[in-house]
Amino acid sequence: MVSPPSASGGNAAIEGAAKVPARYTAMGEVMYNASAKGPRIAIFASGRGTDFQAIVDASRSGDVNLNIALLFCNRPDAIVIRRAKESGIPCVVIDHRGKAREEFDREVNEVLEEYGIELIVLAGFMRVLSKWFVSKWKDRIVNIHPALLPSFPGANAHRDALEYGVKITGLTIHFVDEDVDHGPIIFQYPVEVLSDDDELSLSKRVLEQEHKWYPRVIQWIAEGKVSRTGRKVHIQKEKLE
Repeated sequence: MVSPPSASGGNAAIEGAAKVPARYTAMGEVMYNASAKGPRIAIFASGRGTDFQAIVDASRSGDVNLNIALLFCNRPDAIVIRRAKESGIPCVVIDHRGKAREEFDREVNEVLEEYGIELIVLAGFMRVLSKWFVSKWKDRIVNIHPALLPSFPGANAHRDALEYGVKITGLTIHFVDEDVDHGPIIFQYPVEVLSDDDELSLSKRVLEQEHKWYPRVIQWIAEGKVSRTGRKVHIQKEKLE
């Protein structure tokens, strides 16, 4: 059974971290939505950051109320870094190049502990996490994939769906386990494949639904409405209204 992330443990951790010199300096001087309640969330992204922006915008507009404490990025030139700065969200960048996978992940873990993070949201993070890291953060890492898993895992989901000729594709939000695009499924949403679709048009329509649903599902998790028994994930639907 999954226990919802603690809303208090992370705050204590960050208060403690403030008493010692920080090893990692975050870009951005203003903590966005500092009054938000719930688990402290780190969003991991590597590129444009459109899912990151959708989560931030949904929280800013009041559609959800998420405690976004950090953006973590592994690419110093990623556009998402600018998005975080403009949103006032602290951002830590650690370049993964030249480092062994677990070595890099242990360095990332130090950052998460320093910032009192309790829930990790992968939003276009183009790195496979080590088994050590996934085990340490079991049931506290969430990912979104642009297909209806277990169909079309991997980096070319739209191309694979079009080549296979499916009529319906969509998105999957799932917990992360040791295998790629394999963890227990939390939520799925279907998107029709049109006869004249190419990768660009299909990806655009799927992305629209990602931006709508990812913030909502993260909110469910933050509020403790999501639990897991084995591979079966349960959502307390009677409370979702």
